[in-house]
This record gives sequence, structure tokens and C-alpha cells, in this order.
Amino acid sequence: MIVGVITVVGLLVTRMPNAAAPVMTPDRLTLPQGARAAAVTMGNDFIAVVTEDDRILIFNRDGSFRQEVEVIPGTDPSAAPNSQP
Repeated sequence: MIVGVITVVGLLVTRMPNAAAPVMTPDRLTLPQGARAAAVTMGNDFIAVVTEDDRILIFNRDGSFRQEVEVIPGTDPSAAPNSQP
């Protein structure tokens, strides 16, 4: 059993060498005038900032602006009338 645990740990260490690699991020992202960040997420080659005014701003890893996506607000499911009699 001990040999099995050592084998599993050894496989995890050798199969995921990049797991401990530091994530490179820019020192600063410049948001458009008046935009406030609500959430931030990172992909392989981009950083996405969700703003409070329903936009997603996509930046390259070096901090340069790439793209803006407008989020069209949907209806609130909790505000929908109850369809059960």
C-alpha cells in the first residue's frame, strides 16, 4: 500500500510539472473611464474583466486591450411568475 501511494504521488508530480509554475500577470490593467471591475478570470493567453455595467473586457497577458463583449441582460428567473396552479 505504501508503494502504491508513493507511485501515485510520483505520477502526479511528473505528469503535472507546470502546476506550480507562477502565473504571469501585468502590473496594471487600464479599464475604460467609469468602468468598475466586478470579476476577473484568466485563460491561457488572456485576462477577462467583467464590469458592473455588463461588459466583458478581454486583455492580452501583457495588459494590452484585445476585445470588448457586451452582455445583454436576461430576465431574472426568480422574478418569473410561477407556472404551477
